Amino acid sequence: MPEQPSPEPTPETFAQRARRARDRAGLTRPVAGGLVGRSAEWVKGVENGTIGMPRLPMLIRLATMYECDIADLTGDDRIAAATYTKAAHAELPAIKRALTTYWLVPADREPESAEVLAARVRQAWTLWHAAGDHRSRIAALLPDLLADTQHSVRALGGPDRRRALVVQAQAYHLAQLFLSFQPVPDLIMLTGDRSMTAAQDADSPRAIAGAAWYMNHVHRDANEAAEARVELAEQASALLRQDNDDDLARWGLLQLAVALSYAKTGRAGDAWRYWDRANDAARRLGDGYAHPWLIFGQGIVDGYAITMYNDLMQPGKALDVALALDLDQVPSATRRSYHLVETARAHGMQDEGVAAVALLQKAFRESPETLRYNVYTRMVLPELAKTGPRMVRADARTLAQELGVAV
Repeated sequence: MPEQPSPEPTPETFAQRARRARDRAGLTRPVAGGLVGRSAEWVKGVENGTIGMPRLPMLIRLATMYECDIADLTGDDRIAAATYTKAAHAELPAIKRALTTYWLVPADREPESAEVLAARVRQAWTLWHAAGDHRSRIAALLPDLLADTQHSVRALGGPDRRRALVVQAQAYHLAQLFLSFQPVPDLIMLTGDRSMTAAQDADSPRAIAGAAWYMNHVHRDANEAAEARVELAEQASALLRQDNDDDLARWGLLQLAVALSYAKTGRAGDAWRYWDRANDAARRLGDGYAHPWLIFGQGIVDGYAITMYNDLMQPGKALDVALALDLDQVPSATRRSYHLVETARAHGMQDEGVAAVALLQKAFRESPETLRYNVYTRMVLPELAKTGPRMVRADARTLAQELGVAV
């Protein structure tokens, strides 16, 4: 008797794909619903098929929240979330080339000292935190900086090499920040890994702490398990002495990293326990303190409380924090812009479109490129331009056009 052909596998439904994406992201239904402005029951309805596949704007929001392609939800390989939600900087190819090219310079070329390299990195940090188009400014510096730190690390020895490795780790932090929220997740992971490797090779607890802060962002944005992010931050913070301002600032920053990780997965008690530790560190450092390039201080501890309340689905409390936030304590235009965007997100969660648009405009004036590469902004502006309060639709449309977002 001829062998019967195997039956064709039943195609996955949208509901099944949505459930799998949420499980992979480690989000509960209440948290997932709140992040897209819907209830836990709505998420349940989507996942059991009683609510059909939503329209494109909501698909984009779901894909952004779950850090997956729209194709992973719809089953249509022609659609990718990055096409709609992530912009690519004009200098991205040059930075990619710098990261994937090994500069085999002649052995007789004199390497730059760690001190000279450190001065160049300080200049780049100043440009990153200043008002205006910060990504474009450091894009002009990064290729040479990456090449020169690579050469010095190869050519120097002993303590000089270790100091150069510390600088190299910071150069990779800057590259990682430039790449963030662009459609190059592989390069973002590459720079994070290289910065941690350089910090470990330098045998520098401070450099390891800085690398752990930025690696934490990589893993959190990829929706990887909170436990792995927490373990990395706690291991790095245990290496710090806390008996000077620099160590205490980095220790506090890592407590903040853990707090943000727990908030994103809805673990409020753990989140606020670690935020309290970060807040204590900031208070010990004093109101006027801000780390020269990590910018840790009271301003960002308070500012990130807005993000935590948003992630914990408590926009009213986020706005209470925002009302009291002193942005003058945040000596970084990029960070000020980010906290304004997060305040706009809180207003958006409460359907307060007029306030949300006004804050996004203010954030744009602070740092245009922070807004241009912010996923929430790119996702929400088309909706505000079409269905927001009539008095701000034109403003939302104008801002979207400034950012290169299709409406």
